[in-house]
Amino acid sequence: MRFQEKIAACGSSYRDLVIMSFVVRRAQQRDAAALPAIERSAAELFRIDPTLAWLADSDVATVAQHRVAIEEACVWIAESATAGPAGFIRARAIAKQLHIEELSVSQAFQGQGAGRQLVRAAIEHARLQHMHAVTLTTFRDVPWNAPFYERMGFVVAAADGLEAHLSEALQKEVEHGFAAERRCAMRLKLP
Repeated sequence: MRFQEKIAACGSSYRDLVIMSFVVRRAQQRDAAALPAIERSAAELFRIDPTLAWLADSDVATVAQHRVAIEEACVWIAESATAGPAGFIRARAIAKQLHIEELSVSQAFQGQGAGRQLVRAAIEHARLQHMHAVTLTTFRDVPWNAPFYERMGFVVAAADGLEAHLSEALQKEVEHGFAAERRCAMRLKLP
């Protein structure tokens, strides 16, 4: 499904989109209040796949959980000059790798480069910290998941030989209700 069709399925017009530039910065405690709404809005896109529509109604991290993540992890915000926070990415350093736990962009800003800028910020942080790779888990067959990351240089990691944090993440996702065959771990090796 093309991006324009995804937007139409969510009730927006592709012509109504304005391509914006975003400032990406480290999240601050004051940003925590906006993050659950961004995550909920981003999840609405899953309604276009009837087998994943339940994700749009799932719980998201609370403000308190986001505050802890901002304090303990790497969280960046993509901010629009006129509309405030548009998206965020949350990652953790694990064994000289940066693991992306969540990437969410509010529906109003999807398809405008905010997600790409957030992932680039995480990659740059990992490089500056001399990490070996950036990792994540995602859906294999959802256009804004694995195919998006592949365009940014990530590759699907072989199921045999996964690091413990990736195996554990995939297992937790299956326990949460995700179909194992639709999930994958991805890695971007850093020079």
